[in-house]
Amino acid sequence: MPTIHVLLKREEIDTALLAGKVVVVLDVLFATTTIIDALARGANRVYTVRTPEEAIEMASRLEDAVLAGEHMARMIPGFQAATPMALAKAGLHGAQLVYCTTNGTQALATVTEVTGVDVFAGALLNGKALATHIVARHAGASILLVCSGSVDRFNLEDFHGAGHIIAHLIKLHDFQVTDAAQAALHCYRGCDTRTALFASRVGRMMVELGLEEEVEYACQSDSVEVVPQWVDGRLVDASLMQEAA
Repeated sequence: MPTIHVLLKREEIDTALLAGKVVVVLDVLFATTTIIDALARGANRVYTVRTPEEAIEMASRLEDAVLAGEHMARMIPGFQAATPMALAKAGLHGAQLVYCTTNGTQALATVTEVTGVDVFAGALLNGKALATHIVARHAGASILLVCSGSVDRFNLEDFHGAGHIIAHLIKLHDFQVTDAAQAALHCYRGCDTRTALFASRVGRMMVELGLEEEVEYACQSDSVEVVPQWVDGRLVDASLMQEAA
């Protein structure tokens, strides 16, 4: 029976154990939420990178590139905002987004270095669509949900988001659920989403920075059908690939 497991922070990733698995990276506040929203708003693809320098070099090789990101919750000079609602104002339809953040894109960079791994970006926004796609297209595969965390710290919002996705997965298929995944599921079922996100350390910090509306947006569950999947060096909407097929 396939398993569902959860890592509490990106520093727990062991690349030697990833091959053959479906990996879902979560950074609810805000990297994966922003990626999902950008694709929903018509961005053609999203390139996730580790550093601002790498982002600038990548953007120089692309047409219609939009640079966005943050470092340690601070805007990077010359880059668009890293949060979904602010970034949407940059105009994303038809764009190639080059995106760099402190935690979420770092986690994505690590897991996508391994061949033979199906990598997706998940959040509360797309939990149902993501779970449905994975069960339909990757039947029998074990699933690893990677909470990005925050510079080697556990983040409540990512763990809650993982529980949300697990709740959908176990409705659709039989899985062996590890203790860490069970804990995430109980976290999700035991606390409403808005309370969890606004009580989290990052959520409180965002409110102090005047970004309460961004946190409210990230609280939305199952509101977007986008399924970001890593294909040929970038994230694209796998739901559109499925329709084309």
